[in-house]
Amino acid sequence: MATNFEEYFSEQMENPEFKAEYEALEPEFAVIQAMINARKSKGMTQKALSDRTGIAQGDISKLENGNGNPSLKTLRKLAAGMDMTLKIEFIPK
Repeated sequence: MATNFEEYFSEQMENPEFKAEYEALEPEFAVIQAMINARKSKGMTQKALSDRTGIAQGDISKLENGNGNPSLKTLRKLAAGMDMTLKIEFIPK
């Protein structure tokens, strides 16, 4: 039995179905983490970002918690609210 999260996660990743699902969600996790990191790097709260973008603070919270699927328009608006540019890349596997 796993004694900590890392061990448990390693065990789960040995299951091909779990691993495939986890890897399929990785791009979503990356976008969420990038949004959070960008906001924090600017020293902004969700409320401050909401005030600058007109996007409800609750909606920003949902996005950051993985409970939303932002459009490119929303991502561009968030980037602009943080004085940033949105960049999306396709990279080789």
